[in-house]
Amino acid sequence: QVQLVESGGGLVQAGGSLSLSCAASGRTFSSYTMGWFRQAPGKEREAVAAINWSGGSYRYYKDSVKGRFTVSRDNAKNMVYLQMNSLKPEDTAVYYCAARNGGSTWNPGLYDYWGQGTQVTVSS
Repeated sequence: QVQLVESGGGLVQAGGSLSLSCAASGRTFSSYTMGWFRQAPGKEREAVAAINWSGGSYRYYKDSVKGRFTVSRDNAKNMVYLQMNSLKPEDTAVYYCAARNGGSTWNPGLYDYWGQGTQVTVSS
């Protein structure tokens, strides 16, 4: 069993920055991919970014956040991060950390473990 806990959400003004953290505990395989997803009210959950857990060689981003968001990890601490810069109102959503025992994918249905979510609100 793997447990994930997100933190760092909050309220920021457009153009501001926010850093999200995800702490993983329990048994984690070296092949796990760590992903960030978000879900706005009335919308489907969508992938934001992903990184392979072991080496960090592969990073993936949703087109709309490229150049603004950066995903990183610290394997020694079992942590994954999402640095969000130049935030826009459309980034407002509940952000979730997820883990998958496999390669990166945008399909949330293929991820095995999920955190409880943290609210990110970007005001105009």
